Amino acid sequence: MFPILGAVVLSTGCLSSSESQQADPVVVENPVIFIKRPLMFDENTGALVEDNLADPSAFRPGARLFLKKSASADSTIKDISSSAFSAAPASGYDVKDLHVSHDGRRVLFAMRAPEIEGADDDEQPTWNIWEYDLDSAALSRVIDSDVIAKAGQDIAPAYLPDGRIVFSSTRQRASKAILLDEGKPQFTAQDEEGDSPAFVLHVMDDDGGNIEQITFNQSHDLDPLVAEDGKILFSRWDNAGQTRNNGVNLYSVNPDGTELGYLYGRHSHDTSSGSLVVHYLNPQKTDSGSVLAQLRPFESADYASYPVEVSVAQYVEADLRVDGAPGSGQRALVTGAGFAGEVSLNGSFGAVSPLLDGTGRYLVSWTPCRLRETAGNRIVNCTQERLNSENYEPAEPVYGLWLFDIAAGTQRPVVEPVEGEQFDEAVLMRERPLETFIPESQFPGEEATLADSGYGVLHIRSVYDVDGTDTAPGSIAATADPAQTDPNDRPARFLRLEKPVSMPDDSVRDFDNSAFGRSRGQLMREILGYVPIEPDGSVKVAVPANVAFAVSVLDANGQRLGARHQNWLTVRPGETLECNGCHNPNSGISHGRADATPASVWPGAATTGLPFPNTESSLFADMGETMAEAYGRINQIRKPAPNVVYADEWTDSAVVPKADSFDFSYSDLQTQAPISTSCSIEWAANCRIVINYEQHIHPLWDLSREVRDSDGVVVADYTCTGCHTDRDAAGAQQVPVAQLDLTDGPSPDEPDHLKAYRELLFPDNQQELSGGALIDVLVDSGDVLRDDEGNPILDANGDPQPIFETVPVNASMSVNGAAASSVFLNVFRRGGTHEGFLSPAELRLISEWLDIGAQYWNNPFLAPEN
Repeated sequence: MFPILGAVVLSTGCLSSSESQQADPVVVENPVIFIKRPLMFDENTGALVEDNLADPSAFRPGARLFLKKSASADSTIKDISSSAFSAAPASGYDVKDLHVSHDGRRVLFAMRAPEIEGADDDEQPTWNIWEYDLDSAALSRVIDSDVIAKAGQDIAPAYLPDGRIVFSSTRQRASKAILLDEGKPQFTAQDEEGDSPAFVLHVMDDDGGNIEQITFNQSHDLDPLVAEDGKILFSRWDNAGQTRNNGVNLYSVNPDGTELGYLYGRHSHDTSSGSLVVHYLNPQKTDSGSVLAQLRPFESADYASYPVEVSVAQYVEADLRVDGAPGSGQRALVTGAGFAGEVSLNGSFGAVSPLLDGTGRYLVSWTPCRLRETAGNRIVNCTQERLNSENYEPAEPVYGLWLFDIAAGTQRPVVEPVEGEQFDEAVLMRERPLETFIPESQFPGEEATLADSGYGVLHIRSVYDVDGTDTAPGSIAATADPAQTDPNDRPARFLRLEKPVSMPDDSVRDFDNSAFGRSRGQLMREILGYVPIEPDGSVKVAVPANVAFAVSVLDANGQRLGARHQNWLTVRPGETLECNGCHNPNSGISHGRADATPASVWPGAATTGLPFPNTESSLFADMGETMAEAYGRINQIRKPAPNVVYADEWTDSAVVPKADSFDFSYSDLQTQAPISTSCSIEWAANCRIVINYEQHIHPLWDLSREVRDSDGVVVADYTCTGCHTDRDAAGAQQVPVAQLDLTDGPSPDEPDHLKAYRELLFPDNQQELSGGALIDVLVDSGDVLRDDEGNPILDANGDPQPIFETVPVNASMSVNGAAASSVFLNVFRRGGTHEGFLSPAELRLISEWLDIGAQYWNNPFLAPEN
């Protein structure tokens, strides 16, 4: 939880009001543009219809765009949007997301035409970006072509300093091209909740040409704002793994998509009461240099938000400075304003827009606190006595537009509220300075070559650097020295690159949730490949560009060490993403923001032109380089590979013997490999490892594992289903060994799953053979049947009747990963009862499948259709 600090505390339901605006040229001389929309009520309950910001494509018809000559309450008002349409009534349109040009003469906004009665979803109108020119009074759609305009839902536009437009859209242009590379049809991927298409950032020319996708989140990237330094600030829904810390946080990115970085909010979603999860939405500039954000939950029936000024330059969380010291990083405009259904004497705020005239004033959509008498249905103003009384309930809001002056403690009406209407998103049309222009990134040398092949670069200085602490055995320096640490004793051996699978909507592929298997938490996952971790824990690897990915650090068995990485990384073609090390998600230390991350604990090479201690002389380093940097400079940057392969390339054999090589290769499998034939020959940026239970894991159980002598006589048979079956050789019923049945056939609990999958991953009941049939084992619970008064219920003989209960059998595998599935895997390791029964390649396949979530299907187009 964090405190929400306030600048102004209201006690009477509104600030003092003043009509004296004659000496204020900013208010008098600059037009105001705003939206008016009707409140929507449920026809059955009469309650206000909730909006849901997790669905940015939601449509609320009846909105209109208005221009007011000035912020004076008595200035004239002009309906802009209605004049553009003659074929359909203006009342059917929706308008949102206003943004004024640098010269103050144009405004961008998103607008959607009315629903087409009887039309399918894909035939309905889409959200489009429009522009209004104040001087010519012309209203035009930025993308002129109907075909191109209809290709996606476009919202939240903003002008870039070079005249182009950044906006949020479901077009997913680059992501759809990647789908084709993966052999899938092009479709609009859904967000990670599966509720709506994912909106990500795009840029286009001011005439709608050259549309380019620049972010690749799996959920929404919204509300882009161009900061003074030219970077784009925006609200990102972090929802990887759908963990408890998920929420909408503030991020920044360059206009070409490079230098994507987290800014603020990941651990700041609790309100002061701790009872509500809020998100950081609609970032805006302020006179103070801080960022104004609107805090609110996704769903709201009163459309209110809690406006706060966030000091993103000095803070990474509400209670954590960039330097790691505690503090208070955000300040409420008004303490105790009502939102999320909580009424307050201070009223509630809708949209808030800074004037940016140096006065610290705002145009706000604001409603006073109102109550309805439960008996008479009369609406009255709030008093503390009425708030404490059960005779009143919250009444619907009446959002008018106000000029809000914190310093003076005043608010002046701009547009008086109207019952049943909502005035929203007012912005002042005034000139403002151009932000810094950031040119397109240029990448020299090998990075440029990698860009042409569809790669960027990931560089991790050391995976042993965890939140600024050296966690290597002895130290990173000792672990990097083969004379001090045998390579076989290094904990971290490989890095796995993992990719989320884009989820289609039901119109593209309609499949049941059973396709995800035991858990939907990780959705579906693919593997981009593997790369060895250098002795100092460093990695420098080419990774597919324009693809969201996560990393896993693996041990010598190819099993993940530590918790899952639950944040998506991306690189643009040729870009290098630099990381100091890894992060403990349970720590309070910030992660993901470069200037808030603890300094690297690994300085790298101490000299230039010499090798690292006791390593091959050919791998000489430059001062400060990691081993991965030195290796990449001399031998080219490593690329991912499909197999887990180790070769001791570093140890100087004149000092100590080199460690033995090993590999876990798909070519050693006797069952189907989870890669294509072409990718098994030559790995490329579009290659994927896709593991499906039915195709790749289940066949292992029935694979013949007979051991024959020199004469071909079977002397042993380790076939899994030879023992783990409910039928003996004669076909009679039997108890499977270890209560684990790995044979074919659909599960009685879930027909879309083979029963072996359920046996491995779901808890079960212990069974025994009785009368030739398998039944659950029942044991005396120690208690007896009792009546409502707690007295034992007696049988015919007058004896208490015992309660019997089943004996649980825990699952031997876990969706939490291979390390959490030791009950299964350890029996195949050295010293286990099944040592040697499964090959190293098979154990690697099972381990990586468990690590990515043990899904039943990892390709939605192979999952059975509903």
